[in-house]
Amino acid sequence: MTQPDLDAQFAFLAEADKLKSVMRANTLIDLSRHENSAEHSWHLALYAMVLAGQAAPGVDLGRVIQMLILHDLVEIDVGDVPLHSAGGQAHDSPEIQQAEAEAARRIFGLLPAAQGAAFLTLWQEFEANQTPDAVFAKSLDRTQPAIQNIASGGAGWRDYNVSFADLEQRAGRKIARGLPAVWDWLLPRVKAFFD
Repeated sequence: MTQPDLDAQFAFLAEADKLKSVMRANTLIDLSRHENSAEHSWHLALYAMVLAGQAAPGVDLGRVIQMLILHDLVEIDVGDVPLHSAGGQAHDSPEIQQAEAEAARRIFGLLPAAQGAAFLTLWQEFEANQTPDAVFAKSLDRTQPAIQNIASGGAGWRDYNVSFADLEQRAGRKIARGLPAVWDWLLPRVKAFFD
C-alpha cells in the first residue's frame, strides 16, 4: 500500500461521511425524525444478514452486503429521490439515472483505480438488477421502506399519496422477485393498511 493509495482511500472515506447528511423520505419507526441514507444502508446490511435464509441458492451474502453499503453513495451528489415521488417517474427517470451514474464515477473515482473500478462495478450490478446477488439486494432495498411504513403507520405513504397499486408496482414486484416469501408475508399487512 502506497502513501497515495492511502491518501485516496481516506479521501473517499471522508467523502462517504457526507451520506450521513442526506435525509430520506422515510421516517424512523418511532416517527421522531427522518432517517438518513447512511442509516438506511446500515439497516439494509442488517436486513441482508437477518434474511439471508430467504436468498436464492448461490447468492453471495458478502457481495450483497457490499452492494447495499455502496448503493446509495451516489445520493451525496444527487440526494434521495423517493421511490413514490412525482408519480413514481422521477425515481427511475433517465435524468436521475444519468446523474447517479456520474456521481458513482466521481465518488468511486476518488479511490485507487482498481478499487474504484471494483466498487463501480458492484454499484452498476446492483442498479442493473439482473444477477442473483443484485436481485436479492434490490429486493431488500424495497422491503425495508415498506416495513418502516407499516411500523410507522404509513407516514411516508401518506406524505406521497401512495396507493396500493403504486406500492405493488414500484416495490412489490421487486420484493417478490428476490424475496417471494417476504412479499407473501408483507402483502396482507400492506393490504390491511390500504383497506
